[in-house]
This record gives sequence, structure tokens and C-alpha cells, in this order.
Amino acid sequence: MTTNRDDKDLPLRDDIRLLGRLLGDAVRDQEGEATFDLVEQTRQAAVRFAREGRAEDRARLHALLDTLPPATMLSVVRAFAYFLQLANIAEDTHRARRRRSHEAMGSPPREGTLAFALDAVRAAIGNDAVARERLQQFFAEALIAPVLTAHPTEVQRQSTQVAMQQVADLLERRDRMVLTAEEQAESDIALQRQVLTLWHTRLVRGERLRVIDEVKNGIGYYRSTFFTEVPRLYANTAALLHERFPGADFPLGTFLRVGSWIGGDRDGNPFVTADILRDTLRLQAAAAFDFYLEEVHALGGMLSISRTLHSITPELDALAANSPDKSVQRLDEPYRRALSGVYARLVATMRRLELPPPTRAALGEGVPYAEAVELRADLQVVRDALVRTQLPLLASGRLQRLLTAVEVFGFHLAPLDLRQNADVHEQVVAELLAQAGVCANYLALTEEARVALLAAELAGTRPVYSPHLVYSEDVQRELDIVFAARAMRERYGHSALPHYIISKCDGVSDLLEVALMLKEAGLATGGAAPSLGLDIIPLFETISDLQRAGTTMSAAFALPIYRALVQSRGDVQEVMLGYSDSNKDGGFLTSGWELYQAELALMTVFTSAGVKLRFFHGRGGSVGRGGGPSYDAILAQPSGAVSGQIRLTEQGEVIASKYATPDVGRRNLELLVAATLEATLTDHENQADKAVTFHPVMDRLSALAFRAYRALVYETPGFTQYFRESTPLAEIATLNIGSRPASRKPSDRIEDLRAIPWVFAWAQCRCMLPGWYGFGTAVAQWLQETPDGLPVLQRMATRWPFFRTLLSNVDMVLAKSDLRVASRYSELVSDDALRGQIFGAIEAEWQRTREALRLITGEEQLLADNPLLARSIANRFPYMDPLNHLQIALLKRHRDLLAAGGNVDEHVRRGIHLTINGIAAGLRNSG
Repeated sequence: MTTNRDDKDLPLRDDIRLLGRLLGDAVRDQEGEATFDLVEQTRQAAVRFAREGRAEDRARLHALLDTLPPATMLSVVRAFAYFLQLANIAEDTHRARRRRSHEAMGSPPREGTLAFALDAVRAAIGNDAVARERLQQFFAEALIAPVLTAHPTEVQRQSTQVAMQQVADLLERRDRMVLTAEEQAESDIALQRQVLTLWHTRLVRGERLRVIDEVKNGIGYYRSTFFTEVPRLYANTAALLHERFPGADFPLGTFLRVGSWIGGDRDGNPFVTADILRDTLRLQAAAAFDFYLEEVHALGGMLSISRTLHSITPELDALAANSPDKSVQRLDEPYRRALSGVYARLVATMRRLELPPPTRAALGEGVPYAEAVELRADLQVVRDALVRTQLPLLASGRLQRLLTAVEVFGFHLAPLDLRQNADVHEQVVAELLAQAGVCANYLALTEEARVALLAAELAGTRPVYSPHLVYSEDVQRELDIVFAARAMRERYGHSALPHYIISKCDGVSDLLEVALMLKEAGLATGGAAPSLGLDIIPLFETISDLQRAGTTMSAAFALPIYRALVQSRGDVQEVMLGYSDSNKDGGFLTSGWELYQAELALMTVFTSAGVKLRFFHGRGGSVGRGGGPSYDAILAQPSGAVSGQIRLTEQGEVIASKYATPDVGRRNLELLVAATLEATLTDHENQADKAVTFHPVMDRLSALAFRAYRALVYETPGFTQYFRESTPLAEIATLNIGSRPASRKPSDRIEDLRAIPWVFAWAQCRCMLPGWYGFGTAVAQWLQETPDGLPVLQRMATRWPFFRTLLSNVDMVLAKSDLRVASRYSELVSDDALRGQIFGAIEAEWQRTREALRLITGEEQLLADNPLLARSIANRFPYMDPLNHLQIALLKRHRDLLAAGGNVDEHVRRGIHLTINGIAAGLRNSG
């Protein structure tokens, strides 16, 4: 009997049916038989329409849904939205199930695992001694850092996420254990209870998120995943290395860190203030200390070793003697007494840092730790004692993981990035210089004059800020941030705030302005030995900025004062590349190619300057914002661009999909490490003659795609009207899914709209335009110019990871788009001629793009080489059609009411927000 994929996917289908049945039971019991029947009829019609596209099935949806009363419509929306959430859980559970099955069968390591990456490195190098040496160097110097950001596409409430996690836990328990009949019944009831609770849990927020709410949400992922899974990944890495290189010493260092922007990113977010920064760091530190206290307490319960039965080391004896724990019951238990002392010192440290007191008091007073390295030293004493007295098994596991956690998370939990727009910095510096009498009109200076003036100020030691002067409110707010940053670094350690990112950086003066602000706060110094306390990171994000990135950094390094500041940071300079705004500016094809070329140019400049380059990739969840599989994206970087160090943003709903559960979180962290390892130590790009044969082709394709994209988005009269009317953009702006405004400036221009709602709105109407528009025209026109060029494109697809990944992302976005649905949204456009013109152009380009992909790949079906995603879409997308249908109806009602001067109907508004939530859940990476 053969086993096919359908057999393997049977447990997934069973889980989806189970969860769907439980949800249906909840709808029937709580809303009545009539509502349940309506949902079921809608489901059947939607599935038929998705599979066959028959007009009568679409008409059936209209008949069922268009005239529903508001309360019933809300119930239908909630039913489909929750089903998509539950289907996502079933899919994640199934992925974990298949992974365990492969491992249990002893299958060869798969791509994306550390085992596969280590074997690939050994095979590529071909000499175990050399491979061992390079791996030792890699792990000693590597820095791999996913950075959580608070962007307004995470539509799930934390309450919903917690409830969903409990459903996932119950499914996993059923999958892992052989249950008795009684246990099976208990599991069924527990799932039923949880789905019922979900049905009565509010899906959308009643109030807009505050920044501090976003901070708390972000910290939740450390509690659920990172505290346990980051140390586990370190331990697994060490085990795999020793398995392949027995006896070799691999000091791993802290190669993996999880960073955050949440609470430090004030670009376009006026609600991030100095007080928010202080509160953020306090909440982060409190979470770290709570975890350490729980672990130390648990270890004390485990290590009940008596000195009457086993020897100890003098160092442990001294640590136990210094403990405030003097209980006669534990006088012979040095490990417990030592750990009680560690606990007391942690509590004293919390008091010194003014953190909330722990729920479990210490047994006495301890001396506060000055920094996390002292805590780690005490824990190391405990570990060394176990190892040296022949109890190494007890030294591994929980104790080793806690040691790793302390080294990675410190007292600050996560390195927090500060970020602000270059335009704001220049206003601050202009006012500082004017108030100090240095320059009356800094803004009127040329770039060369600005650089000369700032360089002179940085080289000197005099301040330009004075506490005795009065500054404007906006400027004082920015100054308060940098002064607070200095105080917080002194309190929690320099690792708490290591980076300052400059959005929209387009010149050397942008770098120097931040350096001057830091100097005024005592975070940089001038004089004979200039120094910098934080990394200053330029963010190049428009097409023109990317094209000038190499020139900008070359000019910066040529400036003696800036070169000296970089030298004080260990001759390491980080550069951030913006995927979102470059895509909105020039389209996805040109954005991807200009990012690639910017990396090549920057590598040349940095090599010449003798500075180590670390890239920070500002990727979003969707392809339109640089998203797509992280593993493929890292391997698609130019050779030499990774070099063991990479940071990348994890944004919006992607954070929940990747890190909400420990198993999925560990898998995604492992993917990042494995990809970085392969990209650094193997010839993953297979350079050959790409620069000669492939790059010129991409130059031309990019130029053609850019022209097509700009012609539609920026040069077609009425396009902005079409976009705003055919998508729920305005309604997204009122959805309480983030603290940040949708636009940087109060205008209707596409240029001023943030990239996140731009992409999110196109995803809601199932058009996905930012992820594919322009590709079809580019390929068609290039093939007209080069009639024998198709084999070249096919070679690019098979031999060049960059182009192969680009095609894969187009394939995914086309599969997730549905122009039948998008055409119904276009009917919301009030101008018939405009609708026909622009939707006609979109539809024609979609067909051209689909045909170009078919020609290059030779595949007649979308996602032919990605059956997992194809299955996922087949499972979930039919249940999105009713949500799209209802969203269109609700948008029309809402807009007609507003146009007539009426008040907002709360049922309608809530229904729109619920459909946005459900469609985002179905798409999974929509923002």
C-alpha cells in the first residue's frame, strides 16, 4: 500500500473538521438553528464558487447575505472569521506533527534545519578540520537578530491569541498522547469549552491600542516562546556541533538575540515619548527578572543535594555561606542555600531598579547585582560545582538554559532600537544651533555646509544645548528621548539601548545630526578621542536613497570625525535597508533589484574603508513589503552580504504566526540561524558569470517594471481615488490595531501614506497589487526586445537564488490574489469610467504576470512546487469569500450613510472591522 500526501494530511483534515464542528455547535447553541443553517448554506455556496466559479453560486451568496439584518450579519462574519483562525491553528499543529514524524523516522535533515546547514557547510568546505575552524569563528562572532516591531497590521487581540494558544495546546496534547476513552472525552469537552469561550471573546478592540499595550503584547512573546526556546536552540546547536566534531570546543557566544522597536520607534508615532521609553525598559526588565526568579526557585527545588552524601567545591561552599538562608532544615544543602542567596540578590536588584516586587519574597536580604554578568557568575559557580563533582547531568538542562538566558537577555530583556525620521532631526539640530548662536538658519545651508558645520561641532567639546534655554515643544520632546536613553543605559546596561536608526536617511548630514544630538546627551564625545555610545544606523528606503547609499556611506567614511566615531564602535557600521517604502515608491521588482545593488555597492565601499558591514533588513509580512520565506530571503542575498551578522524586522501579524507557540517559534528561530550559517559559509549564490550575464537583464527588467508601476500608481489621473474607494483603506485607519497613524502627514497622497496600510488595503480586496504589478509588462517587453531571451530568464530562475526567490514570491502572491473578488471591490468606485480604466489595467497586468511566470518556470499551475501552501489555500480561501462579500456590502452601507450625512451605524462599523480581522487571518501575511 502506498502512502500519498492525502494520507499524510488526513490528521489535518480531521482537525479542521473537528474544530469546524465545535464552532458550528457553538453557533447553533448560542445563536440559534436559523443562524447555523445560514452559515452552513453560505459555506457550501462559497466552497462551490471557489472550486467551480459558477455564476449561480455567486448569486446564491448574494441572495443569502445581501439583505441580512445587522445582528445576523455580525454572527455570520464572526463564524467565518473564527473558522479561519482555527484553521490556522490546525495547520500549525500539522506542520509540527509532520516535523516530528520526519525526525522520529530518522529522515535526512531538511532544508532550514541546523543539521542540514551544518552538513551543507561540511560538504562545501570538504575538509573537517577547516570546517571546524570556520564554524568556531562563525559562532564566536555571529549576530542573528529578529527584531519585533509594532506595526498596525496585527489585528488579533492578546485575549484572542491566548485563547487560540489554549486550543493549540489541546490539539497538540491529543496528537502526542494515546488517550484513554475517559481522557478523550475530557479532551473533547475542553476543546468544546475553549471554542465556546472564543465565540464570546471580542475579536476586535474597542479602543485604539496605546504604545504601552503594544509593549506588553511584545513582551508576551518572550514569556510564551523566547525565554525557553532561545536557550533550547543554543543547547541544540551545541549538541549538533559536538556530534559532528567530537571533542572540539565551540564557544557559542551570543549569536542569537531577539530585539525590539516597540516603545523606541517614534518615526511617525507621536505617542512614543521619554516616559514611554522609561516604562518600556522597566516592563522589559521586570519580565526578565520574573523569569529568572521562577527558574532559580525551581532549581532550588531540584538541587536537593546534601553535603553529607556528596562533596562540593570551595566556591559553592562560599556562595552558600553568604546566603541569607539560615534554615536548619537546609544547613546540609549547599546548592539550595546558594540559590536562595541568588534569589535574594535578584530581589534586591529589582528593588534597586524600582521594579514591581516579586510575588514570592526572598528568605532574607541580599546585595544587589550591579550587572547581569555578576548573576551569571554566581550561576556558573553552581554549574561548575556539579561538573567538577561528577554530576554533569544535573548541570545541563534547566541550569544551563538559565545561564544562556541570562547571557542573552541580561537585565534588559531585549535590545531596544530608537528610531526617528531625518526630517525631525534636522529641525532639532536647527533649533539647537540657532539657540546657541552658532547658526541662525541651519535649514538654509547646503548639504556641504551642513556637513562642515556639524563636523566642527562634533570634533569640539563645547555643548550647544543648555538647560537654561527654552526650546519648542517638539524639539524638547526629542531631546527628552536622548537624555532618557542615557539614564536608562546607566540603569539597565548599555545593551538595553544599543542602536539609533535614522529613517529616510539621504545624506551625511543626517548621520551627523544624530551624532550631535547624542553628544548633547552625553552619549557621544568629541575632542581628541571621539567616541559614540550607540550605533548610528542609516535607513535607506526610497529608490533614490538606495541608489545613493554607497555614495553616502563613502562620503561619511571620508569624514575624519565620522570615521573616528565608527572606529570607537569597533569599526562596525550597521546599515538598514527599507523594503516597504522602496516598494511603494518603485514597485516590487525595482525595489528588490535596487536593494540587491545597494548591498553590492555598500560592500565595496565598506571593504575599501576597512569597516565591517552589518545589514538590517526592514522586511514586512507581505511580499509587497519585502516579506516571503525568511530562509529563502537570506539565501537570496548577494554573496558576502551576510557574513555571520544580520538583523531583520518581524512585523505585524507575522510575529504571532511565527512566535506565538514554543514549537513554531523555535522552528522559525532555527530557520534564521540555519540560513545565516549557509549564506556565510557556502557558495550559496554560485556566482559564476552572473554579474556579466544576469545583472544587465535585471537592470532592463527593473527599468521596464518601474515605468509600468509608476505609470499606474503615480501618473494615472484618479488612481488615488480608485485606490481609496476600491479598498477599505479609510476603514482600516479607524480599526484599533495599532498606535501609529496611517499616514506620515495629513494628506491623501500615496507618497505620504505609510507602506503598511498601502499593502494591507490591497490585501483585503484580494488584489495584492504591491506584490506583482509591473513584472508581466517587464518580461513581455524584454522578450520583445530580446526574442531569444527566454532561455536566459530560465537559467536565471534555476541558477540565481535572487531571481528564483523573486519568482517564488510572485507565484505566492498571484495564488493568494483573486481578481474575481477584486472586481467586486472595484464596483465600489463611484466613477464608472475610472473603474473600467484602472481595473482593466490591473486585470491585464495580472494576466501578463501569470503568463510570464508560466513561461519562465514551465509550470501550468500556481504553487506547483509549493504543495503545502497550495493545500493551505485550498483549505482556507473558500471561507474568505463570504467575508469579502460581506465586507463589500458593509462598506457600501457605511459609505452611503456617511455620504447622506448620517451617523455611523455601530453594527456596520463593527462588521467591517470583523471582516478585516477575518480576511487578515485567512491570508496570514497581509501587512
